[in-house]
Amino acid sequence: MSGHGAPTIDLTTLDPEETQHLKLAIVAASWHTQIMDGLLDGALRAAKEAGIAEPTVLRVPGSFELPVAAARLAPHFDAVVALGVVIRGGTPHFDYVCQAATSGLTEVSVRTGVPVGFGVLTCDTEQQGLDRAGLEGSSEDKGHEAVTAALTTALTLKQYA
Repeated sequence: MSGHGAPTIDLTTLDPEETQHLKLAIVAASWHTQIMDGLLDGALRAAKEAGIAEPTVLRVPGSFELPVAAARLAPHFDAVVALGVVIRGGTPHFDYVCQAATSGLTEVSVRTGVPVGFGVLTCDTEQQGLDRAGLEGSSEDKGHEAVTAALTTALTLKQYA
């Protein structure tokens, strides 16, 4: 499984005095409803564990639209999380969307200095997405992991603001 070797970060051990004041935005695509619902639930659960009661949630049509939404939100937030899923089909469309989302979100993060949690699943099958969506029976919770990474990075970088 791809999660092998991942760090263990427990959001409940972070200082609530620091985390509760962080402004978090979550941008979520709308394709593949069951997988996206799982990713978003995991992200919201992670935000709650960190003491962020009401993160801003913005829905966009698909993963291709994630970078532009993240770019608009980043200047107003301490961290942004992008959630999406792209499932390989029979055309090169998969490659184009995955590359655009990955490059675009990386550019937003580097250009703005705002951590962007990458919760975009790039899967060969729908089952791979379900396995990573944080649903009952899933082996991974990538929505939760994306928020954890973004918030931890935001706290680490705060000292250099």
